[in-house]
Amino acid sequence: MSHEHLFEKRIPDGEDRERLVCNSCGFINYVNPKLIVGAVCTWEDKLLICKRAIEPRHGYWTIPAGFMEEEESTEEGAKREVCEEALADVEIGCLLGVYNVPRLSQVHLIYRATLKSPDCGAGPESLDAKLIDWDEIPWDQLAFPSVYWALKHHQEVEGIEKFAPFTLSAAQVDWNS
Repeated sequence: MSHEHLFEKRIPDGEDRERLVCNSCGFINYVNPKLIVGAVCTWEDKLLICKRAIEPRHGYWTIPAGFMEEEESTEEGAKREVCEEALADVEIGCLLGVYNVPRLSQVHLIYRATLKSPDCGAGPESLDAKLIDWDEIPWDQLAFPSVYWALKHHQEVEGIEKFAPFTLSAAQVDWNS
């Protein structure tokens, strides 16, 4: 049997959707959603934002966030992303929101975080990283809807220590408002 015929798309026994299955050993290749982890980071009354140096959305502003890596917790991943994108060290706080983006097969877990110092800079995936006031947020230049949601949710719970994380599905959003 040639290698190109070892795998075929079919619905395995007990499943409800097509999967890539090895005809030789029965291995099922599960393709699952990607986890995005990040943080809304503050230093006193300032927010940390980064200008993307990579696609998608090169040149647009974001909060530090990215794909979770294997063998790390969501909190560790969020802390790593802040360090990679903004060269900053943070203390990760509580979970701010869970944002489901089914069209991209992604789940975004965004935390609140406090910078350990105001020091920040552009990491390899950023053109710029800076601390700004709330009224300086470039709303029309934000990279992704989840950045908008996280910033708005951060504002809603500012000063509140304990709250239930926000949950939102992109399918629930009225994109015209």
